[in-house]
Amino acid sequence: MGGGKRTFRGVLSIRGGHSRPTPTVVPYFLGDSSLRECMADTGAEAIGLDYRAQIRADIAACVSSKGCQPILFVGSGLSKRYFSGPSWDELLATLAKQCPLIDKDYAYYKQTLKHPLAIGQEFARLYQQWAWDKGKSRFPADMFSDKVPEQAYIKYAIAEHLVSVTPSVLSDVNDKAMKAEIAELQGVRPHAVITTNYDRFLELIFPEYQPVIGQNIIHGMQVLFGEIFKIHGCVSDQNSLVFTQSDFDEFTRKKKYLSAKLLTYFSEHPLLFVGYSASDPNIRAILSDIHECIPRHGPPGAVIPNIYILEWRAPMPLDYVPAREKLIEIDEGRSLRIKAIETDDFRWVYSAFGKHQPLNAVSPKLLRALLHRSYDLVRHDIPRQTVHADFEMLERAVKTNTEFAKLFGITTVNKASSHSVDYPYTLTDLAEKVTGKKETYWAEAQFYIDRIKTQKKVDIKKSDNRYHCTTKTGKKSLAHKYSDHLLDLILRIQKGEDYELDV
Repeated sequence: MGGGKRTFRGVLSIRGGHSRPTPTVVPYFLGDSSLRECMADTGAEAIGLDYRAQIRADIAACVSSKGCQPILFVGSGLSKRYFSGPSWDELLATLAKQCPLIDKDYAYYKQTLKHPLAIGQEFARLYQQWAWDKGKSRFPADMFSDKVPEQAYIKYAIAEHLVSVTPSVLSDVNDKAMKAEIAELQGVRPHAVITTNYDRFLELIFPEYQPVIGQNIIHGMQVLFGEIFKIHGCVSDQNSLVFTQSDFDEFTRKKKYLSAKLLTYFSEHPLLFVGYSASDPNIRAILSDIHECIPRHGPPGAVIPNIYILEWRAPMPLDYVPAREKLIEIDEGRSLRIKAIETDDFRWVYSAFGKHQPLNAVSPKLLRALLHRSYDLVRHDIPRQTVHADFEMLERAVKTNTEFAKLFGITTVNKASSHSVDYPYTLTDLAEKVTGKKETYWAEAQFYIDRIKTQKKVDIKKSDNRYHCTTKTGKKSLAHKYSDHLLDLILRIQKGEDYELDV
């Protein structure tokens, strides 16, 4: 790390009823260029943060600095985690058992052919031979034509197997901890999802997102919001699967067009890899594209500030300090450094990415339709004069965000009204909500604020936070307003439930 004076800056952690900075594990230094780019002032001084708090603060700063929702890049590890979906090796081993012409143990083919793509190529050949002979009854009759690709038979078997093991509805996931994780993952509300997975589990997690499969990413007109880009194909279109060496060679040949469509994401959005290991060739390939096509600021070897990889690690010993960065070799002589997150519980990471989303109440399907129609309107309808446009009105509208939003029936919220939305209650209002009675004295609510101060050693009225804010109403006068977060907290206290503060 570079020299010069360094200032620690952190967030306040509330634990055990005391307000104090938690001990440093690995400090962030605001003097580091990689952090300055994606680390905002959290507004609280502290010596350091525990690991999770550091990661949360960094994610919040990155999302804030980019000003948009994250992109998820999802690998097979996610399917493995939530419904025991197969890895590539496991899928090949299953396919080997189903085809009698694959007459040796899978380990033999792995030993001989080395690479999964080469094994897939050989298995595809053997499946074709079997299908046209004794295996004919296992495949639909319309697959026996010279117009059918020769690798269609193994891909049919892959699709059948994955459909059989993938939950048909999310409620089929029985593990409560996994259900809770999936709920937090849904709360991320990503701008888009990119995946190399064949299965349709992501469509269950994000039901309002539009799947875009294989080459349709290149040829189709995407609106670039609320979509699941299935770059290696999908079981819903078995011939789209990138499974063999020849498939991958074709994919690589066309990849530059795919990359051109998707690389904008990687420079403009936070990007989270989940379900991959750091050594995964898919990560190396996409990082290679980023290295070649996206200008980078800062010294060579600096961490890319908006790219994270989330990896499972269990158990997590109390004295274990996870790596904060991963140096990934993308090809011979070239490597990139990205941010790393290791944990035995993904919920808090998903929650950190989803915590400050501005579009929580807006349907991705609606936004996608709005963007799509706007695109058609600008590109086709207005130039061809198939619609009558009031250009004077349009010119006025595009001059301000407020007027432009009104074109779509959308209203913007200014800072003052945003405070009113986020902190709608006076102390008397809060007292009426807490008691359920009109004309209740404000002290009914102040009682609980004092109780929080006694139990947690924190006076929430001393600062602006998620529970309380102060608004200046005159030269010397202030108004205290309170949020639904505080109302929820008080109702929990009334019920005798345990609670923690998040200030």
